[in-house]
Amino acid sequence: MHKKVDPSLKSEDQRIKAVIIGAGNRSLIYASYALQHPDELQIVGVVEPNLERRQLTSERFGISPENCFASVEELVVHPQLADAAINGTMDQFHLETTLPLLKAGYDVLLEKPIGVSEMEVFELYEAAKSYNRTVMICHVMRYAPFYLEIRKQIESGIIGDIIAIQTEENVSYHHMATSFVRGKWNSIANCDSSMLLAKCCHDLDMISWMKGSIRPKKVSSFGGLFQFREEKAPEGSGTRCLVDCPIEATCTYSAKKMYMEQELWGNYAWDNMHLGIIPTHEEKIESLRTSNPYGRCVWRCDNDVVDHQTVIIEFEDGSTASHNLTGATSKPCRTIHITGTKGEISGTMEDGYFLVRQPDTRSGHVYKEERIELNVAADMHGGGDLRLVADFVRTLRGEKPSLSSTALEKSIYGHQIGFAAERARSENSVEEIRSLV
Repeated sequence: MHKKVDPSLKSEDQRIKAVIIGAGNRSLIYASYALQHPDELQIVGVVEPNLERRQLTSERFGISPENCFASVEELVVHPQLADAAINGTMDQFHLETTLPLLKAGYDVLLEKPIGVSEMEVFELYEAAKSYNRTVMICHVMRYAPFYLEIRKQIESGIIGDIIAIQTEENVSYHHMATSFVRGKWNSIANCDSSMLLAKCCHDLDMISWMKGSIRPKKVSSFGGLFQFREEKAPEGSGTRCLVDCPIEATCTYSAKKMYMEQELWGNYAWDNMHLGIIPTHEEKIESLRTSNPYGRCVWRCDNDVVDHQTVIIEFEDGSTASHNLTGATSKPCRTIHITGTKGEISGTMEDGYFLVRQPDTRSGHVYKEERIELNVAADMHGGGDLRLVADFVRTLRGEKPSLSSTALEKSIYGHQIGFAAERARSENSVEEIRSLV
């Protein structure tokens, strides 16, 4: 699906032109590549239904007023403005916003998940093929130096053929409370995505990517909502942290502590903070006391997604993998352990290194171990976010995609694992994975 861009749409200095679809936090992170590398990427339009957010985005990127739209429908009735679109809309809008873009001639950098059902994923896949468009999915972890170097080690053959993969995603107590209890991803009814798909889409993609061309065959899964339920609420707790909760001062999940004193997740808790709008202390207090959903007690929200889940996968070559999602951990981190026929690789991304071990049969030895040190960013998914955008730009220029390439056709199996896992968890079943060919 890779193709060179239409020369008529590129400026003389060969910059790729792009339109932002949905001016939320993720879109703005990807689009920031244009501010850091203005010789490679130029943002020339924005689609955003919120007027204030649309205007703030226009100001940040110097977008002409005539190139600011409230909907994709408004955009596509105009002559094509750019080579590509950066689509960071909410999960349930991915398909309905991307299909018109593909038809109108835009290549797309699409936030994960591809869609909220397997049917949506394959509909988008078929449309991209039909229109001959490049679609890359924001599986940014493939670009993180930690995981990319592990993949290179596997490609080198140093641990032989993969027998088993174990991964963990430990979601911190503050991230869990913000996104999956109080926030936008707390209910399948709100966003049409399970927590597994919304949060561990990266991890399931990573497992599939590490196996290369060998596809997943069967999936099963267990898990549920264990902690964040009303019957688990501490004695004496209220409904809103700053309204009627006598234990707020000692509660780990106090909204005041989390969003004001610790200054965590401001881009979520405060409207348009990612675009530079900073509320006063008094405005924050009033917001948490009244309408702000992030001011609610975590045991008395409308959440229904899991807070822990285990996924078990069998591949067509007989190898296996497992992934553990655990919410509300003290430390956020991702771990991986890959066992092969000649050795193993293990590490925690946030530690900035991983270990390669092999048997050592010399007298007095059992195994030998090499420590691979990496330059790992503490934010932006281990340094992967803007590396993804750089690869997208190179791909649209007609250059060879990188080993990390998240082209749509290379990104589907991880999604299928996620959908199958949810069916298996709900129905107590073992699910088969559909082949792409």
